[in-house]
Amino acid sequence: MDTLTAAELASLMRKNAGIAVEPDAFEDRLDTPFEEYGLDSLGLLGIVATLENQYGRPMPQDAERCKTPRQFLDLVNNTLTKSGA
Repeated sequence: MDTLTAAELASLMRKNAGIAVEPDAFEDRLDTPFEEYGLDSLGLLGIVATLENQYGRPMPQDAERCKTPRQFLDLVNNTLTKSGA
């Protein structure tokens, strides 16, 4: 079963929004608002689009409204788990 890890999310933030986040430090800061990283809803939309292409299925419509990496990871991974990734 595929799930999105914090390290993968950090990589997507770099690729899709140009936001450099150290994956190791990121693991300890999952409750830090995306806003503090400089990531807005458009940046999250880009990440959602990448994930939809990667997993071949739609992601939750409200994923771009998540306020923290932990909320985003929980929502995306719950979707992947339910859809039998």
